[in-house]
Amino acid sequence: MTCRSAFIYSDTMLKYHFHANHPFNQTRVQLTKELLETSGILNEDDIVTPRQATDDELALFHDRRYIKAVKQASTGSLSDHDAHQYGLNTEDTPIFQHMHEAASSLVGGTLAAVDAVLSGQVDHALNLGGGLHHGLKHKASGFCIYNDGAIAIKYIREHYDYKVLYVDTDAHHGDGVQWAFYEDPNVCTLSIHETGRYLFPGTGDVNERGIKMGHGYSFNIPIDAFTEDGSFIHSYETALRHVIEFFKPDVIVTQNGADAHVYDPLTHLCSTMETFEAIPLLAHKLAHEYCDGRWIATGGGGYDMWRTVPRAWAQIWSVMKTGQVQTGLLPKGWLDTWQDQAEVDLPTTWHDTPNIVPHIPRAPDIIEKNEVTLRHALKYAQTEA
Repeated sequence: MTCRSAFIYSDTMLKYHFHANHPFNQTRVQLTKELLETSGILNEDDIVTPRQATDDELALFHDRRYIKAVKQASTGSLSDHDAHQYGLNTEDTPIFQHMHEAASSLVGGTLAAVDAVLSGQVDHALNLGGGLHHGLKHKASGFCIYNDGAIAIKYIREHYDYKVLYVDTDAHHGDGVQWAFYEDPNVCTLSIHETGRYLFPGTGDVNERGIKMGHGYSFNIPIDAFTEDGSFIHSYETALRHVIEFFKPDVIVTQNGADAHVYDPLTHLCSTMETFEAIPLLAHKLAHEYCDGRWIATGGGGYDMWRTVPRAWAQIWSVMKTGQVQTGLLPKGWLDTWQDQAEVDLPTTWHDTPNIVPHIPRAPDIIEKNEVTLRHALKYAQTEA
């Protein structure tokens, strides 16, 4: 199936850059874009240039005092005391020059994706510069200054009045987006992530279900450390099919962190490219079945930027554009361009080579534990539908 799709990109995305040794490196986006171009599935006509989000758009979710603080930090005029109060100048989210402009451009990219899809210009849109799901109303958190996902969903509700299903497959819980809509019955959040017992932000328990009118519209599948492809994909496919049938959204917004891969240095999950091929294929299928194709996707985490993220993220666009994942060899031109700059040997195929996941003695117990968690989480949709 060939679909009308928009790839949101400009070099301004690369300006969201904390420092050279920080794990969050937006070169990932450039690597992915060039991999797609060299593979012949992304051309100039597909690309939509993002705009910078306005203060009023940022304030759809963020407190204006926080926005002001980010602007002051951007120019070096925010005190250390105030920076700490707003979650800035920490190890995770250090201050850098022009950080407000860089962060608001990433938000503008996701808003451009929303408008492209919901105005009917395209069926799907992808902003790999977005997915900053930890940003909170009053403070930065976990590499995230502004929460483009929360802002975009608020924007959808205000401008289009659509019911939104937010699906987050980052290894870290999508906490900022969940809390933004914890009382809202018109936004359903589904996060499949490594259990918070071991990993930041420590939230995302199966019993976090929403409150007041939003009770029953938050779903969390906290999977165990060292979960492999089979259990991850089963949890994802079962949960997404169940939740989308329960909620019946008008539009799907997905956050596509690539940090559940076994190579990722910051997490403990053991997925391979098999998982990152399954994720967009089902999102695409269900978007057409339930939402007339309306699907907006963002990037997110992913800290093995050479071997993992470009291939994982490129598959999202491949599915959006062609309905299929890429297979076989990676293009030689891309490998030749980037191998000398890479700190590791680049993979030469779209799929991972066999046996990259080490033997995990607890694997049967992990699978069983994840199944119990999945059943526990999804019983709420059965009882409250």
